[in-house]
Amino acid sequence: MGKEIERKFLVKKEIWETYKKPKGELFRQGYLMTEKEKSIRIRQTPTKSFITIKGATHGATRAEFEYEIPRKDSSELLDHFSIAELSKVRFTLKIKEKIWEIDEFLDDNEGLIVAEIELEDENEEFEVPPFIGKEVTDDVRYYNSNLVLNPFKDWK
Repeated sequence: MGKEIERKFLVKKEIWETYKKPKGELFRQGYLMTEKEKSIRIRQTPTKSFITIKGATHGATRAEFEYEIPRKDSSELLDHFSIAELSKVRFTLKIKEKIWEIDEFLDDNEGLIVAEIELEDENEEFEVPPFIGKEVTDDVRYYNSNLVLNPFKDWK
């Protein structure tokens, strides 16, 4: 079974804004299904498209299956079958042999910046860059599948 071990953190905006970073990529992401125990997502990056099936999260681990699909198919799925969408700009940084993905959310989630790191083991140690803030791995509000239904702009 495919699996993803991912930890998620808020980003300190004032430090992130001054950080030297690569060019970001615009992502369009929509959900065909989003439930507590599973989600099915379509994602378009500037160069590729994917369908991703994710299971329930236990700690920082969940089942994940991701497959590249043709651009035309991803556009049709997003345009005709998506129940909710979000957009974000993703920055990818390699720090001490680990890949950090920093997402600056747009539209209804504007103002939210989240960093993720994928690990081989939940207890794996890694260097934390200076722009990393509070860990939110266990806070379901920050799951992209929940941000499409309960966007950041509506949080109190």
